[in-house]
Amino acid sequence: MNLIKKLLVAPATVLALWAVTAQATTDDAIAERLKPVGQVCVMGEECKGVGAVAVSAGGGARTADDIIAKHCGACHTPGILGAPKIGDTAAWKERADHQGGLDGILAKAISGINAMPPKGTCADCSDDELRGAIQKMSGL
Repeated sequence: MNLIKKLLVAPATVLALWAVTAQATTDDAIAERLKPVGQVCVMGEECKGVGAVAVSAGGGARTADDIIAKHCGACHTPGILGAPKIGDTAAWKERADHQGGLDGILAKAISGINAMPPKGTCADCSDDELRGAIQKMSGL
């Protein structure tokens, strides 16, 4: 009888150790899958980790080419609804003459003109970014 107990104790011990290890691994895996993917920040309160997100989202200063590609090109490349085409300096110059030069075009871009909404589709563009995009598209 003593021999049978010894033969059963070893596998039972191994099985118990395996079960404890498996449960610990499972708990860690579950915790990893359930961890939050982000956090909510309330204005006026410190929010850790937001600086890294803001830097990666902004990616630094946008170039005129970036803005044109993302926000302006859809209408100004084909000239949809009378939008002056990119590179058509004559059409842009005519528009500038009627609206007070580059500053006039910028003012219309900021407030919106005809079918173009205010700031086109770039609501977060600064006035300087819009000016750079207009200069690049118009050649003025």
